[in-house]
Amino acid sequence: MPSSDAPPDLSGLLELSRIEQLDLKPVILRVQTDLFLRAPHHDRAARDIFSSLACGLIPTVDEDTARLVAEKLASCAETPPAVLDALLARGSAVRAAVLAGSATLTASVAARTSPRDDRTPPMSATLTARLAALPALRGDALEDLSRDGRPEVDVALAANREITLSGAPLKRLVDRARGMADLARLLLARPDLAASDLVPLYLYADAERRQAIAKAVEATAALRPCAPVSRGLGASLIGLSADRDVPAFVATLAGALGLPADFVTAVAEADARYDLLALAMRAAGLHEEEAVYVFLTLNQGVARSTDRVSALVALFRAVSRPAARDLLVAILDAPTSERGGDYQSYYGPEAKLRHGVERAVAQRPVANSRPGRTLREGG
Repeated sequence: MPSSDAPPDLSGLLELSRIEQLDLKPVILRVQTDLFLRAPHHDRAARDIFSSLACGLIPTVDEDTARLVAEKLASCAETPPAVLDALLARGSAVRAAVLAGSATLTASVAARTSPRDDRTPPMSATLTARLAALPALRGDALEDLSRDGRPEVDVALAANREITLSGAPLKRLVDRARGMADLARLLLARPDLAASDLVPLYLYADAERRQAIAKAVEATAALRPCAPVSRGLGASLIGLSADRDVPAFVATLAGALGLPADFVTAVAEADARYDLLALAMRAAGLHEEEAVYVFLTLNQGVARSTDRVSALVALFRAVSRPAARDLLVAILDAPTSERGGDYQSYYGPEAKLRHGVERAVAQRPVANSRPGRTLREGG
């Protein structure tokens, strides 16, 4: 006797569906959808069978049937992603029904985007990106989508100005935008984000946004003094620049700042790499005339462009040495030697979260405090 848990034999229905004069496809799809939704649980075999059947029938049924099925399946966390993709491919009212039903799915989005769930296949990037573009995203859904990590989903979230980006979701997007120029520029173009949230994306910003970011950094950078300038650093860098020894130049500058020797490779765009070098020279304490000499000698392609050299000089002048240091730390997500491993960025969404915790801790009474204890013990 067959097990009651065994998947039903659908071969007879499939054969009937192939009879041209008897169109049972809409009936089969609706019935099997209802059976799927009423089942108390769905193992992998049941999901695979339903997915195979539904994906074969969805392109062939009328729009009313497809829309009805979409309305039922879109809000079910167990619906196979391939089925939702097939419904989305129908477009118009069917696609709208899928997205409308999925807008309220926080648990479903979490299950399909979380790498920790091995039982349910992840949503396709296309479907997840469409969810990320919905205006009704809130709370858990936004949190889960920001964890997805696929470029299409990040771009959709950054471009969605109907949602509020803040806290951990914003931090994740900003962190990934360091290496994604398109994502960075979408975030920089959002009028609802503060300049202090976007400091790591400084190199991708236009002149106006850079000015606002630099102002936010300057407000606190001077409170943390810079280390003394390395003796003879300027002369060494000028000599290497005159020889056009770019690898040695970058390695020497990185060594003076305690940065990785290949720190410029953290930025993909050539122009942005030179901007990063300009900030690094400012942070290292070079004089302006030394920086100008480097701009005119290290790379002939740069040196031949008066506009490019002028822009680099303007960048060098635009920020103080402490601000250049803090910009480097935020852009590279790495400490400089003068701050060591204890450095924590004062900018970005993660800093706001940390400051709130620090204020709460500072306001708590200290138990068993000893007379004569000084603030220096805390830091």
